[in-house]
Amino acid sequence: MLRGVTTVRFHTADLDAAKDWYTELLGTAPYFDRPGYAEYRIGDYQHELGLLDTKFAGTLGSHDDVPAAGAVVYWHVDDAESALTRLLTLGATLHEPLREFGEGFTGGSVVDPFGNVLGIMQNRHYMEILTSRQQP
Repeated sequence: MLRGVTTVRFHTADLDAAKDWYTELLGTAPYFDRPGYAEYRIGDYQHELGLLDTKFAGTLGSHDDVPAAGAVVYWHVDDAESALTRLLTLGATLHEPLREFGEGFTGGSVVDPFGNVLGIMQNRHYMEILTSRQQP
């Protein structure tokens, strides 16, 4: 069900400073940048590293009234709705409802029975990279 990592999302109270720092570290500017969120494509497989302004993190979901914090790792799934249903059936609780991040990117997250945040995403970019790696 979990095919591979698509996006790791970090939270930051100072998005501009975080973008400056990660741009310096990675040697490239974000490929996607909008108010409250920026995203880089990095590494051999062009994985996505997202930076979310913490003022938006609390609106995305919480567990037991604890605001979202730390990193959220999103795993590619072929069908986000089916994957979410299965996770909830297995005892996970909803953390962030499914939503469209952009055209071809739909995801959400749950809290597993052990308190871990697990993100799922149908990710067009993941499939494009996978397809390109399978071509001779």
